[in-house]
Amino acid sequence: MESEGSFKKYKKAVAAFLKGRSYDVIHIFNRPRLVLPVAEAVPGARIILSMHNDMFIPRKIDPEEGAKVIERVERIITVSNYVGRTIQAMYPQAAGKLRTVYSGVDLNRFSPAVTGKAREIRESLQKKYQLKGKKVILFVGRLSPKKGADILIEAAQILAKKDYKIALVLVGSKWYGENRRTAYVAYLQALAQRSQVPVVATEFVAPEEIHHWYWTGDIFVCPSQWQEPLARVLYEAMASGLPIVTTNRGGNPEVISGNGLVVENAEDPGELAEKISVLLDDPALCRQMGEKGRAFAERKFGWARVAREILVVWGNP
Repeated sequence: MESEGSFKKYKKAVAAFLKGRSYDVIHIFNRPRLVLPVAEAVPGARIILSMHNDMFIPRKIDPEEGAKVIERVERIITVSNYVGRTIQAMYPQAAGKLRTVYSGVDLNRFSPAVTGKAREIRESLQKKYQLKGKKVILFVGRLSPKKGADILIEAAQILAKKDYKIALVLVGSKWYGENRRTAYVAYLQALAQRSQVPVVATEFVAPEEIHHWYWTGDIFVCPSQWQEPLARVLYEAMASGLPIVTTNRGGNPEVISGNGLVVENAEDPGELAEKISVLLDDPALCRQMGEKGRAFAERKFGWARVAREILVVWGNP
């Protein structure tokens, strides 16, 4: 996470780079505090702001500055309706400038494990980690309390009492590119050691290999505990043809439409276990949801669609 000092340095460097240059459109990503210095450096530019986090909350930006940012930008693109609603609740004057542009996924890389290569990788990983003959419940994400991996491990213990042949695979680390052992990671390790269900923890996986792990999964679980803007892993899971269980947090439910189940009480491992068991009990429903998810991704979440929608915003002042 960036410090105030590093942000000030970055802001100064951006303004210095832009000073004296001319641009028609400047598109700023997730840093509303860059809008005013950029506008001062290039006064004639149209400024578009993309938001994928709650960066307009008072602890992130002074409300007075926030109001000036809203006034200066031409359009605010958000990754979910949730993010747009949150901005509008704080700054009602933003209403006419907000537009949701859902993110995308590489539909070629993230795909169902039906081809020869994908099946080979699936079988290889399942053999290596002793997952053969088990339904694999997959989690992909950072290992932090707000992502809810501990709730998932607790839910797995409830499922263990029902004699399901399952395994839990946790793909991720504390932060991108590092495997530092935090107190929360240590807590997860302790839970895993006591687990009645086998738990495989991969630690950090490089982005170019992450799709291999989706091929090992049978059910994808995104147990977000915070108001998630909209988890990218949901796009990856649906493109990979996996049925999804996620929580009613932030923008996550916006991409669940016949391709998964939504847990209303995110902090309740019992409800999470109940939703997972619905899928474990019904292989046909699992398959149907996975197929719907892949079709949904192909129809709605390819990068070509994202590019078209961004071009519309750029081309329509």
